[in-house]
Amino acid sequence: MIWWHAVVIFVAGVWAGTINTVVGSGTLVTFPVLVALGYPPVTATTSNAIGLAPGTISGAIGYREELRGQGPRLVRFGIASLLGAIGGTVLLLSLPKDAFEAVVPVLVGLAVVLVIIQPRVSKWVASRKTTTAAATEGGALLLFLIFLIGIYGGYFTAAQGVMLMAVMGMLLAEPLQRLNGIKNVLSAVVNVVAGLIYAVVAPVSWPVVGLLAAGSVLGGVLGAKIGRKLSPTVLRGVIVVVGVAAIIHLLVK
Repeated sequence: MIWWHAVVIFVAGVWAGTINTVVGSGTLVTFPVLVALGYPPVTATTSNAIGLAPGTISGAIGYREELRGQGPRLVRFGIASLLGAIGGTVLLLSLPKDAFEAVVPVLVGLAVVLVIIQPRVSKWVASRKTTTAAATEGGALLLFLIFLIGIYGGYFTAAQGVMLMAVMGMLLAEPLQRLNGIKNVLSAVVNVVAGLIYAVVAPVSWPVVGLLAAGSVLGGVLGAKIGRKLSPTVLRGVIVVVGVAAIIHLLVK
């Protein structure tokens, strides 16, 4: 590996770790960089998933205050994400790439729309569900949506954070920062599960993994410090901007 390639990959890892913690879609930084440096798309995807996993963990740890008291919820949601991630990795390793990626821009676009309308929808949901368990836990629908997002994340991790924030924002009566903490945990689950599977059965560049891991851990710490200080309005704005960037990237790549 050329030395400046290593520098570029490390910096991309820091950037991706930061944006993953604040919003999600860090893959939209690192995946194009790896492809531009000459790595095959599948190798770039698998190395990216493994390398960014430590950063999602450090980002989740950075949100530990917002995660207090949410243990049972995280277990339920985490199981759904885990099962979805396994399904997504199977898709990546067994299906033609275009078969799944064709619908990705649509999914991301829907997520951005949901984030934009989330405040009004949340008020409507809160007015209709005040005492039921579904009002506080999201019910079976949220578990199913988290499972589907886990499938998407296991296949191609970009913008899974945008999707998670959108569906949880609409179905959970929680402050945005607490939802962001949950999002970081679920993203970590998906990335770790996918990374472990890819490490065993898929082509991987371990030098790339090491550089991305080091950079993403640093980025995760920085992202937690930045993201926890943002107001809900600013955080929602960042989510929308990143989501739109994801759509543009997926349409033109």
